[in-house]
Amino acid sequence: MKTWRLLIIFIALFLGLYFFPAGILEENTPLGEALLMSRDYARHHVLLCLIPAFFIAGAISVLLRKDFILKYLGRKSNKILSYLIASVSGAVLSVCSCTVLPIFAGISKKGAGPGPAFAFLYSGPAINIMAVILTARVLGFKLGIWRIILSVLFALVIGIIMGIIFSREEPAQGELADENVESRPLHHDILFLSAMTGFLIFANFPRPENSGIFELLFNMKWVLSGLFLILSFIFLFTFYDKDSRNMWLGETMNFVKKIYPLLLLGVFASGFLLGRPGKEGLIPSDIIVSLVGGEGFFANILASVLAALMYFATLTEIPILQSLIGSGMGQGPSMALLLAGPALSLPSMLVLIGVIGKKKAFTYIALVIIIASLSGLIFGAL
Repeated sequence: MKTWRLLIIFIALFLGLYFFPAGILEENTPLGEALLMSRDYARHHVLLCLIPAFFIAGAISVLLRKDFILKYLGRKSNKILSYLIASVSGAVLSVCSCTVLPIFAGISKKGAGPGPAFAFLYSGPAINIMAVILTARVLGFKLGIWRIILSVLFALVIGIIMGIIFSREEPAQGELADENVESRPLHHDILFLSAMTGFLIFANFPRPENSGIFELLFNMKWVLSGLFLILSFIFLFTFYDKDSRNMWLGETMNFVKKIYPLLLLGVFASGFLLGRPGKEGLIPSDIIVSLVGGEGFFANILASVLAALMYFATLTEIPILQSLIGSGMGQGPSMALLLAGPALSLPSMLVLIGVIGKKKAFTYIALVIIIASLSGLIFGAL
């Protein structure tokens, strides 16, 4: 199917979900929750989160000089530096498990080693400074401080294990390519990517719970977003010729074709099975709560698995967890949910399988669930 026809279908599907009337289907039914969650995803995450992420991924894949990626995240880069960069990247990006996927695909295709790439994949949605602060305020200081400590360690461990397991696989396409240095200065690519990332960050900047620098940034979010968007266009037409811009748009569309349909399918399935926050899907919430009480190993495993299946938009895991704790969820399973939930979801798992294959995807998913469960078990015992 031609690209423009596929794009028309995607736009029509998006508009159909965006304007889907809420009153047609009854809430708290599997089909109703599936469609309403899909509508919520279209309204709150596609335009300002997913689309900018696709453009960033396309730019990383075809515009960013590969020597930059190879220097900091490649297989032959300084291991300590590359893992540290990948593991703390989430402190800057305020993205969910789905929004980080195109960027992960972009750096992987450009030549990032499997270890740093998967460390980035986990840390992107997990280590969010606003989420950590809100966790400490709403759920308690101990849970908040241990969330950031365990998340950084989690990202490092995941990355190191994935790097060891898949170190002998063929390098990514970018690393196999000719290493001729392009004539375009590297700082042009950095400025363009920084401007697009700035738009992604501030367009999705969450409302803070208290006054201070975060409240000031929130009040200025649209001014800052507009500034970064204008800079993105200025850099795009100043630094890149028509052929480069066409390559960028083409690669962006390739990511859309690979990822967007699987994301929508996953969001629909997640809503069908588990419902939206505070609503009922196919699996009743009271059954879930009854199984994750206490501090036992089974409760932690179940909390990790359910968290991996649920879709958490950025920061929404906190009010959901607050409700679950109030209903009797143990401290250990709560930590397991915080570690597994933001990093995985049914939509993101479907995309991972489609983009990187079953072997890598299932290995990563299993590691997240197992390490989150063990971390919850240890935290509950402490």
